[in-house]
Parts: sequence; structure tokens; C-alpha cells
Amino acid sequence: MDAIIAYRRDAADAVAVCALDDLVLLYHRRSGQTHMVISPVPEILAQLAAGNAMTPDMVHDALARDYDLGERTDAVAEIGAHLESLVALGLARRA
Repeated sequence: MDAIIAYRRDAADAVAVCALDDLVLLYHRRSGQTHMVISPVPEILAQLAAGNAMTPDMVHDALARDYDLGERTDAVAEIGAHLESLVALGLARRA
């Protein structure tokens, strides 16, 4: 059985956010790096902003309330890939 991985975001003040139309700039204070992202990354980070650890399935369910995400299995896999990318950038961490 695969382990279920949950993710969480650092404190709200760890990242400064600047939205420029469809592009969002994320300045990670600790690393001094600025990351340019587009949807669905800001929406995924917004779900993690509450501070609770969330699995890709939980993020999917929260986003599905407002967005048509398509086929669940594909969407959850894509969300999981985005979460792993956010971990690699230091913008999220495994719980």
C-alpha cells in the first residue's frame, strides 16, 4: 500500500504574492528567489494557506467546489505533481 502524503504551506509571511493578470509572482523570503507561476499553482497554494495538511485528494475536493477539474484520477495526479514541484521550490513541504 502506498503511503498517503500530505502537504502544508509555510507561514503566510514566508512568501510575498503579487498577481499580474494571469501571472503570479511568489517571492520566497527565505531563499530570496522569485517564482513566476500560473493557474492552478496559486489556487493550490491558497488551499494550503489555512495551515492544515492536505493530500492531493483533499486539495482536489476543495478546488472542485469552484472549478471544473475534469476526470478525478487525472486531476489528482496533476495536483500531486504540482505539490511535489512546490516542495522542490521550497514553497510547500510534506507534512
